This record gives sequence, structure tokens and C-alpha cells, in this order.
Amino acid sequence: MGMDRVIEKKKWTVKKILNITWISLLVLFIVYLLFFRDKRSSLYVDKNLVTIATVKAGKFQEFIPVDGVVYPKNTVYIDAVQGGIVEKVYVEDGALLSKGDTILKLSNPNMELSFMEQETRIYDAINNLQNTKIGLEQNKFYRQKDIVDLQYQIDKTNTDFERKKKLYADKVISDKEFEDAKREYDYTVKKLKISIQLKRLDSISAASRSYQIDASMARMQNNLLMLRKNLENLYIKAPADGQLSSFSVEIGETKSVGEHLGQIDMKNGYKLRANIDERFISRVFIGQPAEFDFAGKTYDLSIKKIYTDVTNGSFQVDLYFDGDEPQQIKRGQTLQLRLKFSSETDAVIVRRGGFYQETGGNWIYILDPSGEFAVKRKIKIGRQNTRYYEVMEGLKPGDKVIVSSYDGFGDKEKLVFK
Repeated sequence: MGMDRVIEKKKWTVKKILNITWISLLVLFIVYLLFFRDKRSSLYVDKNLVTIATVKAGKFQEFIPVDGVVYPKNTVYIDAVQGGIVEKVYVEDGALLSKGDTILKLSNPNMELSFMEQETRIYDAINNLQNTKIGLEQNKFYRQKDIVDLQYQIDKTNTDFERKKKLYADKVISDKEFEDAKREYDYTVKKLKISIQLKRLDSISAASRSYQIDASMARMQNNLLMLRKNLENLYIKAPADGQLSSFSVEIGETKSVGEHLGQIDMKNGYKLRANIDERFISRVFIGQPAEFDFAGKTYDLSIKKIYTDVTNGSFQVDLYFDGDEPQQIKRGQTLQLRLKFSSETDAVIVRRGGFYQETGGNWIYILDPSGEFAVKRKIKIGRQNTRYYEVMEGLKPGDKVIVSSYDGFGDKEKLVFK
């Protein structure tokens, strides 16, 4: 009879191995969930719907874009010095004029009548002064004639006195005849002395009066010239060489004194006038550089005048060209300028984008090297211009970031591309 064989029980059965395997996987999964799983909130996005830019090292310059309007560098305004009715127009807006060319004529009958009346009065006054001056000259000759007559009388009385003096010494004539001859001579000499003094006084007075008359006549002549000039002001003439602009008048219109009629744009170059946001008023200064691109070339300008009056949240500046001016620009044309606030410096820069409106420049989504997802990272943005932001902290050249708008991403910390 054969002996029974003892069958040993297997320690590692297939079922046992499978159970251990499942238990181990479950433990590992629990450990992963507890310690290793990415707990950050995630959102799946289409990679083709976002804009990705590469952070780079480059030259950065802070500037702001402003619109500059082309104006002539020098403009002479034309105003009505005298009021009146437009009688005749000689040129049209846009005409090229030389200094002195007549632009239009005003009619003012009241002014013309007043001019004739005043002119008549001035001529009468001038004639009276001239007659007074002639009278002074005549009086001078009258005095001279008196002196000549007295000198003649002295000569006669002196001759008579000397003759009678000899006769009196020879006792031919009486005492009375001698004394009468002497008295006549002395009297005539005294009259001559008085006449000479009067002539001297008259000469001084006449010189003073003649000076005053000349001055009065000169003033009247000047008044007459001013009256004529005022009458000539009814003819509006070009004050300088240049192009007439902003000129729009019609025959029969009434123009008041001081009313603006137009302007002469002088052909000696252009300037640009720009409106700048009032936030930058403390950073704008005389000589500040700016530039713009036109017809494939960059032109440099600088601020020459600042108008500090703030209107509707902005103030104005005038910019002049530092070198060549583009020949094709026209008065009234608008050009976009770059007003510089700094010189070019080396910096880490990232392209501008809509992300800034959501983050304020405090953080950004940076792509993982695998390119499969992007995560939030804190950054610090410094200066900016129309093209780039200057990155102060958080990014390095070569990093890839999402610069398009974050609208719709909420507060997700991770974006997974699909």
C-alpha cells in the first residue's frame, strides 16, 4: 500500500500577490494625494488663444506717445485796427503774400468825415502858429531897426555936441545951447542902451516861444500823420512775407476794432504743438527731447515752450525741430510723437499686453519649460513705454510668459494647455 504525499501550502499565491499589489497602489495613491499632488487650482485653456512672449535683455527708454499738430514756427496775426464794413477783398485764403500787399479794404464814412474835420482844425492851428512865428521874426527886425535909428541919432547928436563943445569953449554959444546939445546926446545914448537890452530880452523870449511853436507844430504834424495812418488802416495789408491762412471775410461784413481777420504763416519752418496729460506736468521741461517717424526717417525735436494752463486734464507744449524738417508735412497735420523721459539703458524687458490691466504688474503667468502649462509668478514692473515693460524682479531673459488679457482666468494659479 502506498504512502500518502504531504502537499506544502504555498505562501505567495497569485491572489495574495494581487491583493498586496492593489493595497500598495492604494497606499501610494493616498500618499500622492496627501503629499505630492499639485493642489494648485487649475484651468484648461487653448494655447492658441493666448499670446506668449519671451522675456529678453535689451535697450529700454521711457517715453509716452503724444499727438503733435503741425504749426508754422512763426505766425503774425492780422487784426482790424479800425472798424468798418468790408468794401473790397483783394486776395483769397492760402495766398502767398509779400509784406505790404493789400488784403482788403474797409469803409468807415464816420471816421473819414471826422478825419477831414480834424485835419482842417490842425491846418488852421498850424497856420496860426506859423503866423505867430513870423510875427516874432518881424519883431526882431523892428528892434534892429530901432537900434539902427538910434545909432543914427547918436551919430547926429554926437557930431552936434562936439561942434557946440568947441564953440562953447570959444564962448561963441550960450550955456543953454551947449547944455541942450549935451542933454540930447546923453538921452539918445540911454535910449540906445535900453533898446539893446530890450532886443536881448526879446531875443531870449522869441527863442523860447519859437522853440515851443516848433514843438507844437511838430506835435500837430505827428497828429496829422496819425490821423492819416488811421485812415490808411482801413486798408488791411500783409505785415510780413508768408502765406495767408484762417482768412474768411465777405464783402458787406462789419468788422469791429481788434477783430481777428486772419494770420500770416511765415515760411521759415514748422513747430509741433502737443497736448500732454496733466499727470506728467512735473516731468516735462524745456529742452526735453522727442522724436517721430515720418516717410521712413526719424526726426528729432525738443520742447521750447510750456503752456502751464491745464484744460480738460491736459496742458500744451511747443516742440521745435533740432535738425532737418520733413518737407512733406503740412500745417494742421497730426503726427504721433514719442516724448522721452529717459535715455536708453540696459534692462530686462517684456512686451506690453493686456495682462497688466488684471495684475497691475504684480504677477504674471510664466510657462513651464515643458510648454504644457503656465503658473503664476510674482514680479515687479518698473518703467514702461508703448512697447515694453521694464521688469525689475521675478523674470530673467529667456523666460516665456503670457502677455495677453487674463480676463476669464479668474484666480487660477495654473493654466494647463490643451
